[in-house]
Amino acid sequence: MDRNPPEDGRQRPRRKVPKPLDATRLEELALAYVARFATSAGKLSDYLRRKLRERGWDGEGGGEGAGEGDHAGVVAGIVGRFVALGYVDDAMFARGKAQGLLRRGYGARRIDQALGAAGIAEPLRDEARGSEAERRRSALVMARKRRFGPFGRDGEGGRLDPALREKQVAAMLRAGHPLAHAREVVNAPSEQALEEWIDEASD
Repeated sequence: MDRNPPEDGRQRPRRKVPKPLDATRLEELALAYVARFATSAGKLSDYLRRKLRERGWDGEGGGEGAGEGDHAGVVAGIVGRFVALGYVDDAMFARGKAQGLLRRGYGARRIDQALGAAGIAEPLRDEARGSEAERRRSALVMARKRRFGPFGRDGEGGRLDPALREKQVAAMLRAGHPLAHAREVVNAPSEQALEEWIDEASD
């Protein structure tokens, strides 16, 4: 890396060091974040703590050697206010995130992992996982996208190589689908059979 100054004698502009945060600047960051992203209380709290680690704290109780405990109450206060105002809604976030993952073909276990990482409490995660019919439909979506089971065979009723079948089942398990769903999808003789399997859960 060339550390010499430019030949024309001009100084390179120095990178501006961002100011440490106080309660006002921290709330401004929080407002900008929730305006741009659908988020949970846990994710907003993580974001604010990360910004404080990056930029430091310059509010009350802070100063040169301020630790995380010195501003933890400020973060909790901002997050609590945003929840009370409806800017952050964990239930709505959980439903939206789960539905998006279901539409993309992911199973309940992957949904649970994603919601847990966002700090969503277990009761809300349980509500967001979708109905049995929705989870079966999600397994069909993945099979269609990845050409698993009846979508990858030549003609209806074609035989699937056992080794390939096991690979497909393993891929569905990694995507969060239960073993029973993975086997049902991979072993299905036709797409029609899978539609009937989904309809059974809707009755």
